[in-house]
Amino acid sequence: MNKFSRVKKTLGSWFSRPWYPIAFSAYPVLALLAFNIGQIKFEAGWRILVFSVGLAGIIFVLLRLVLHNWYRAAFLSMLWMALFFSYGHLYIYLLDKWEGVNFKPRLLIGWLVLALLSVLWATRPKVSFVGSVLPINVIALGLVVTSLVQISSGVQKGGVHSLGAENAPVQELTRPQDPPDIYYFILDMYARQDLLKSAYGYDNSNFVRALESRGFYVAQCSQSNYTRTELSLGSSLNLSYLPELDPKFSDPKSIGRSRLWSALKYNTLRYQLEEMGYKTVSFANGFPWSEMDDMDVFFTPPPFASGMTEFETLFLETTLARNLQDFGWLDLDQINGQNFRDRHMLVFNSMKDVARMQAPKFVYVHLILPHPPFVFGPNGEHTDPADFWNEQKDYSINKFKMGYTNQTTFLNSKLLETLDTILSESKTPPIIILQGDHGPWIQPNPQHFFILNAYYLPGHGDELYPSISPVNSFRFIFNNYFGGKYDMLDDVSYYSPVPKLYNFSQVPYPCK
Repeated sequence: MNKFSRVKKTLGSWFSRPWYPIAFSAYPVLALLAFNIGQIKFEAGWRILVFSVGLAGIIFVLLRLVLHNWYRAAFLSMLWMALFFSYGHLYIYLLDKWEGVNFKPRLLIGWLVLALLSVLWATRPKVSFVGSVLPINVIALGLVVTSLVQISSGVQKGGVHSLGAENAPVQELTRPQDPPDIYYFILDMYARQDLLKSAYGYDNSNFVRALESRGFYVAQCSQSNYTRTELSLGSSLNLSYLPELDPKFSDPKSIGRSRLWSALKYNTLRYQLEEMGYKTVSFANGFPWSEMDDMDVFFTPPPFASGMTEFETLFLETTLARNLQDFGWLDLDQINGQNFRDRHMLVFNSMKDVARMQAPKFVYVHLILPHPPFVFGPNGEHTDPADFWNEQKDYSINKFKMGYTNQTTFLNSKLLETLDTILSESKTPPIIILQGDHGPWIQPNPQHFFILNAYYLPGHGDELYPSISPVNSFRFIFNNYFGGKYDMLDDVSYYSPVPKLYNFSQVPYPCK
C-alpha cells in the first residue's frame, strides 16, 4: 500500500467516527472570539473553550451509556448542545425586538419541548445515523477551521519599535541632557468644564483650579479631533489627522479597523520616544485593540481576580446558562464590574512604583473613566452597573447623569492623588497630559467633542493656547523639548458615523 492510500485510509477511518459533537461544542466559543477578536484577547477564550468541550464530552459519554450506541449519542448530544448554545442569542434578539414582553417562561418551555423532541428523533429505531457521520464531521471541522482563520486574520500584527501607519510623521529628535518622564493619561469620555455645567449641572471648577494650582494649563476651548476613541487616539498618538497617515483612512466607504488599530498601537509617539531610549510603560484597559501590551512594562490584574473574564460572561449570556443570572445564582454584571474596578485601581495603586522607575520613561495610561460602566460612587464605593441601565442595557438621561458625575468625582480625587505622587517622586520635572478622547454620549455636535485637555509642561505652559486639540499635543512637546520642527496644524474636529468611520465631515469649533 502506497503512502497516499495509507493517508486516505487513515482519514476515512478517522472521519467515520462520530467525534463531531466535540468540534461543534468548540465552534460557538471560537465564533464569538472571531466576532470580537479586536475587543478580546484570544487567550481569554481558553478556559471557556475547555469548559464547552468538556461539557459536550460529558453529555456525549452519558448518552452513550444510556443509549448504548455511539452514533445516536453523538447526534443527540449535538442537538442538545445546539439548543444550549443558541438559547441566549434568540433571547437577546427577542429582547431587542419586543421590549417589555416577558417571554422567558415560554422560551424555556419551548426549549424543553425541543430537547424532548430531539430525544424522540435520535432514538427512532429505523435510523442509525451511521451514514451522517462523515458529512457532519466535515461540516463541524469546517466551522472550526473557518473561525480559526477569522481569528488569525483579526489578530494585530506588528512588532516592538515599528510603525503601523504608512505615512507616520517621523522626524530626527534630540534627547536633552536630563530628559523628562512623560505621562499621557487618556480619560475616556471626560468632558470640558463648560459642558459638564450645562449638560449635567456639575461644577468642575474646583478640580480645574486644583490642576492650575499644581502648574497645569487647562485649555478652556479644546475639542477632540474625532468622535470615537480609536479615531481620536489614532490621530493624537500619530500627531496627524487620519487621512494624512494612510490612504485607507481616506476611503469614506471603508469599515475596516485593523490598519487603524495597528497605527494606534505602533504609533509615531511611541516610536520616536523609543528611538531616544525611553522606557515604555502601559496598563491594561480591557480593550485589546488599544492596549500596548508589548511595552517594556505592562501592568494587568490577575486574569481571574473576580472569578471570570469579560469574555466568559459574554459567552454565558449567549447560552442557556444566562438563566443562572436571571434566577439570581450568578451576577455577570457584578463580575464584569469588578474586573473594571480591578483594572483602574491597579493604575492608581501602582503609580508610586511607576514614578520611581528609572528615567526617562513614557507612561501611557488609558483610563475608561468616567466612561460607563458606572462602578464607582463619588467616594470610590462600589456601585452596581446594572442600577444605571434598563434590561436592554440602555441608559436613561437621568441615570447616565448620575453615574457619570459620580464617577467623575471619584476620578478627580484619584487623579489629584496620582499627580501629587508623580510630582513628588520625579527628580526632573515631568511632562503630564490629562486628555479626554471625546465628550460624553447623548450630546449633539459639537458638544460631543468638548473635552478636558490639561498640560503640565515645565517652562512652556505659558506658550499653549485655549483651543489646542490632541493632534497638536506632541507636536508642541517635540518642538519645545526635543528639537522637533513640526508645523502646528489647524485645530479641527471631524464627525464620522458607524460603521463608516472614515466618512468624515467637519463640525464647528465654536469658541476658537
